[in-house]
Amino acid sequence: MATLHYHFITIFTVKKQFSRVFHSVFPMIDLIMPTGLREYAITSALKDSRFSPITREEVPRLTVSVSILQHFEEAEHYLDWKLGKHGIRIEFISERGSKRTATYLPQVATEQGWDQIQTIDSLLRKGGYKAAITAELRRSIKLTRYQSEEVSASYGDYISQRC
Repeated sequence: MATLHYHFITIFTVKKQFSRVFHSVFPMIDLIMPTGLREYAITSALKDSRFSPITREEVPRLTVSVSILQHFEEAEHYLDWKLGKHGIRIEFISERGSKRTATYLPQVATEQGWDQIQTIDSLLRKGGYKAAITAELRRSIKLTRYQSEEVSASYGDYISQRC
């Protein structure tokens, strides 16, 4: 039976960095994994409505990272995770009463210089929470922590591997 994993595809350019994020699950089977990753990378580069499609001129400056998310654990409370080690996914109820979610990879908080509270608050905003953030709201969060394995390659790396 195949093991299912979440994955993220992040695309960097020399001038800017942006993430193309997928919450999709796909089976990590050796025979189909390259095809699946290629499909998600193309979708990430060209069809993510949050970003302009990557142009032909940008391609030589690209670096693509694939993060495989693993070791998911339900946390005991919203601070039950370690900066730089765990990625986190939060689930919360919005001020309008709907269930919302948001996630950050393990490196996001440390790259931004955030502590745990700042990270949680940023995730709440990312998830669409617009009202005042309170200690009570933070305590109500359902948090899942995870770890990730990341592999990156620049366009130059890709070209040199093809030759």
